[in-house]
Amino acid sequence: MSTATARPAAAGYDVARIRRDFPILSRRVHGKPLVYLDNAATTQKPAAVLDSMKTLYENFYANIHRGVHLLSVEASEAYEKARERARDFIHAAETKEIVFVRGTTEGINLVAQTYGRANVRKGDEVIVSTLEHHSNIVPWQILCEEKKAKLRVAPIDQRGEIRLDELEKLLSEKTRIVAVSHVSNALGTVNPIRNIVAMAHARGVPVLVDGAQAAPRLPVDVQELDCDFYTFSGHKMYGPTGVGVLYGKARLLEAMPPYQGGGDMISSVTFDKTTYNILPYKFEAGTPNIAGAIGLAAAMDYLASLGMEAIEAHENDLLAYATARLSAIPGLAIVGTARRKAAVLSFTLEGVHPHDVGTVLDREGVAVRTGHHCAQPVMEFFGIPATSRASFALYNTREEVDALAGGIRKVLERVRP
Repeated sequence: MSTATARPAAAGYDVARIRRDFPILSRRVHGKPLVYLDNAATTQKPAAVLDSMKTLYENFYANIHRGVHLLSVEASEAYEKARERARDFIHAAETKEIVFVRGTTEGINLVAQTYGRANVRKGDEVIVSTLEHHSNIVPWQILCEEKKAKLRVAPIDQRGEIRLDELEKLLSEKTRIVAVSHVSNALGTVNPIRNIVAMAHARGVPVLVDGAQAAPRLPVDVQELDCDFYTFSGHKMYGPTGVGVLYGKARLLEAMPPYQGGGDMISSVTFDKTTYNILPYKFEAGTPNIAGAIGLAAAMDYLASLGMEAIEAHENDLLAYATARLSAIPGLAIVGTARRKAAVLSFTLEGVHPHDVGTVLDREGVAVRTGHHCAQPVMEFFGIPATSRASFALYNTREEVDALAGGIRKVLERVRP
């Protein structure tokens, strides 16, 4: 089995200290210490994020971009500083390429309903992969149905890796966009985005990347990747819910029509004609999630303070350790053995439904995700209805992996007395 290689985190990476930054990690569940291993679904929040939002509400909350009074000016400045922080975090070329959205799902829908509707015609094709989250499938299905276009699917192999040779064969003069995840939420596969982008660009095809699972754990440089769109969610990277980022190359965003109409996305409005605002405001109709953007900036600051390379090393160590521990359990099969994986470990337990695994683990204080993980095509490929999924984060420990392994053995004891 091929997995991430265990290696120590960077010097100075103090997990015990980091854990103290997250208030919720001190609580108990069913009388047991909380072992939170559902990080691919959402992550817990450090005090720095919570404090940043509290500071806004207590000291300078007001609506932004629309007032000359001091509170509005201060809130607007904080909001735009958050945009600049996001630009720096993913190394975008310009701040106007950063659009605040509600999350990855809205980012993908925005591109599908603006770039997609403007560029996809009858008989055209959109390419996704078997690995995708439903959020990177359904918007394209809706678009293809509306335009009478075709959704083409790049297959995966038994490791859970996209078959790049087959993806390349799908690219043609009919292809209008490729949409692919950076990291699979169901299997942890880290896709070779730079290679995929180069392959698509050789045909003149733009690429959208779902970065929801990558942004919390991998250094992301959209200019180095050369992707055309990149989107991610705040809540999966230790920030608030209801906020995220869509990056788009400026020339593409300039040419795209607005996603929604309303306040702040306009330059002028008359009953005869409306002219739209400049980037990125053209895509930000209405009062935004001001506190969310500020909280997201604080989360990015927190990640930067630890170092993305150090976070990746720590999580790779946990993944390798967990893979070894769980592989030794009789009847347990790991689903997804890509040569490069992020800290996501999906598994099945012979004769035990994943929901039962999750229920017993919960009684032990261990929180995992069970089900199809909004990736039903992946489950169908492997011939299973669901998996149990443990996903690790920057605050998890080897001791928590031991608790997971011990909990699974208790599952077996209860089911197979």
